[in-house]
Amino acid sequence: MDIARHWRGHPARYRLQGERNRATGEVRVPMQPLALGETSDTWETLTLSGRGEIYSFSMLRQVPEGYEPFAPYPIALVRLAEGALITAQLTDCAESDLEIGMPVEMVTRQLVDTGADGVLVYGYKFRPVVQ
Repeated sequence: MDIARHWRGHPARYRLQGERNRATGEVRVPMQPLALGETSDTWETLTLSGRGEIYSFSMLRQVPEGYEPFAPYPIALVRLAEGALITAQLTDCAESDLEIGMPVEMVTRQLVDTGADGVLVYGYKFRPVVQ
């Protein structure tokens, strides 16, 4: 893990930040470099509510290196209240409880332990909203 890259991504992972187009209202996550013809005032930083619903989901049983302690785990496309779709790991739930349209909320959890360099990477996951 490149520690500098980790710190540059800190706001997006811990505060769930995206961008909103000032002219159209379009919301995108994650933040992206400016496209040709855009200026620095085309997009504004937007801290998202962290609320949404499951758009689609799947269980990962064969997981990427470093994620073995969490396997198997559910991953979902989450439609945020602001309209953007993001991919995120689900937590605090059983596979049998999951369903399309289920309300979820963002929580901060450990994503990975990078091992020898000692960096624990935390970021957002989503859990079902307790009603």
